[in-house]
Amino acid sequence: MGFPMAANLARVGLQVKAWNRTRAKADPLAEFGVEVADSAAMAVADADIVVTMLADGPMVINVLETASPRPGAVLSQMSTVGTEWTTRIAALAGKLGVVFVDAPVLGTKQPAENGRLVVLVPGPEEAARVLDVIGSRTLWVGPAGADTKLKLVANAWVLALTNAPAESIGLAEDLGIDPNLFLEAIKGGGVDVPYAHLKGRAMIEAEFTPSFPARLALKDAKLVLDGASAADLAGAWASARGSYVRSCGFAPPANQSRRLTGLSPTARLAIDRPLRATDGRGSPGKRRTAR
Repeated sequence: MGFPMAANLARVGLQVKAWNRTRAKADPLAEFGVEVADSAAMAVADADIVVTMLADGPMVINVLETASPRPGAVLSQMSTVGTEWTTRIAALAGKLGVVFVDAPVLGTKQPAENGRLVVLVPGPEEAARVLDVIGSRTLWVGPAGADTKLKLVANAWVLALTNAPAESIGLAEDLGIDPNLFLEAIKGGGVDVPYAHLKGRAMIEAEFTPSFPARLALKDAKLVLDGASAADLAGAWASARGSYVRSCGFAPPANQSRRLTGLSPTARLAIDRPLRATDGRGSPGKRRTAR
């Protein structure tokens, strides 16, 4: 996500410095005119706006403490970290004397490459010139913290949209009918959504090229579940279990891959309980526990 965002900023003429823990991943940015730094501190030195796009809250805290942006700089924190870590990052920003702009995004790799992310921001607007390049739309949602909560709500929707076609396609196969007929049946109707065709077609064709790491999908699902108090998030539970299995390195048979994502709500399990999956040959795998 960070790579195409930095490239797009450089394309419009902004002076961009970038840093990645694995420098080799950032080196190709030089082709876009981005200066690749050897350290986080070097990347943010004298920067007016600092953008973080990292895996989770602890990593954001660690990088900011190491980099120590200059007082008065604007920190645009675009990682998905949940409400608790957003509060911690905001407190650290206050200690560092930087202006904190929490700005999580909706979208994955391809929208990031095309500058088509949707950016959720409560304000202030100091980072607007950067956000307008990164995304196709900036939604100012205030008050502070509303953007992170809205990102969790939107992620719950994405998890449900991924889970629902998997269940229907799996059921079609169980009943012995062509699952393509399901997509044809909903096409153009009131219950149709483009995402069902995008993911559903891939499921039917057993094309499981990742567009997002399973470990980060699990992290996002857990943030959604942690944020809920009374809401029944069946889709998030099912997607969390499927992501957990994949993040443990299991490779289920092709005819079972959909079902690890598309679980019946009655079959959802707490993530911190032991889970059993297939080992890629159809036999039970080792018991693993998420912590």
